[in-house]
This record gives sequence, structure tokens and C-alpha cells, in this order.
Amino acid sequence: MDDIIQIDKNIVVFLNNLGTDQWDPFWLGITNQFNWSPLFILVLFLVVKAYGWKRGGFMIFVLILLVAFSDQFTNLIKNSVQRLRPNNDTEIKHLLRISKNPQGFSFMSGHATTSTFFSVFVILLLRDKYKYIYFILIWPLVFAYSRLYLGVHFPIDILVGVIIGFTLANIYYFFFKKADKKLFT
Repeated sequence: MDDIIQIDKNIVVFLNNLGTDQWDPFWLGITNQFNWSPLFILVLFLVVKAYGWKRGGFMIFVLILLVAFSDQFTNLIKNSVQRLRPNNDTEIKHLLRISKNPQGFSFMSGHATTSTFFSVFVILLLRDKYKYIYFILIWPLVFAYSRLYLGVHFPIDILVGVIIGFTLANIYYFFFKKADKKLFT
């Protein structure tokens, strides 16, 4: 396990050091959830357009619950594992270009978990309505990479977050379909 942790540290140092001062504002913007608001508004619009206000409103409510659950779930894991973020890890922080300095714990990435969870769930909701909805997967990939670029997460944090997000989205969709069937058929 120590070898895996060391490789994880080496990868984040390598990826972080590929960055430049010129690109830092771009990646700081990417990592800010607020800047993704147009994507969220587009998703809400597509849901209502595809399913109408009543059923679409229910789906939007379910999406809000998804984000709240994902946020609390990742905080529970982070506070249980308590892995330091790369920018706070005394072994490597002097090797990183630090342009963002969060103090919370690292494992697992909330950005990777929630963005993957949200995106996969949206795909499952809308795949029969919009053939290009799969492009939404670009968001969690870019969003997750921003965390590596900024040196605030390790690759394992991101990888586990993506896997957990994908898994939760499929489980959540399974239960959503049961509720949707009872309420709207």
C-alpha cells in the first residue's frame, strides 16, 4: 500500500507541475462550481422540456437531493479517512505549485464524486430524449482534472470519486425509476 501511496503522490506532483501561472486562472475558474451554472441551467431546461413541469419538477427535486446526498456522503468519507490534501502533505507540499489552499481532507474528491454522480444520473434520465447528452461527461473529467492541476487532490481521490459517483448514480436511478413509475404511470 505504501508503494501505491507514493505513486499517487508522484503523479499529483508531476501533473501539478505541468501547470503555469498563465493557466492558473483558467483552472481556478474551472474548479469553481458556480462557473458551471450555465450547464446546470441547461440540464434543468432539458429535463423540463423533455418531461414537462410536473414530472420534470420531480426530476429536478431528485437532482437537488442527489447533490445534497453526495455532498454529505463525501464529507462523511473525508472525515472518516482524514487523508491530508496534497497542498497540506508535508512530504510533498514544497514540490507543488499551490494556487489554491483548502484545508479540508482529500479522500475522496467531492468534486469528482458529485459531478460524476450528477452527470451519469442526467444521462440515465435523458439518454432516450437527447442523443448528445453523453457530452455532459466532459464536465466531470475536466472538473476532476482541475483538482489535480491545482494540487488539492490525489489521483486516487479522483479515481475513487468517479467510481463511487458512477455507482451511486446507477443505484439512485434504480430507486428513482421505482418512484417515478408509482407517481407518473
